Amino acid sequence: METIFFVAQMIVALVLSGLILMQTQNSGAGSMFGNDTTVYRTKRGLEKTLYQATIILSAVFFLLALVSVRLAG
Repeated sequence: METIFFVAQMIVALVLSGLILMQTQNSGAGSMFGNDTTVYRTKRGLEKTLYQATIILSAVFFLLALVSVRLAG
């Protein structure tokens, strides 16, 4: 049973990493030095879906981690 949660946690971690890398953000090195020209806008379409999926998968990853720790004793 413990192995199933471990494998599920690994799969969720890989998918979550991919989702994070797929999100686009236009903040380069210039924003670190105060040259922040970011325009705030609403997320639409695929960007919104990736954002919501990232939040959901991070919650699933957290719950899987809690269950794995609980099972490990």
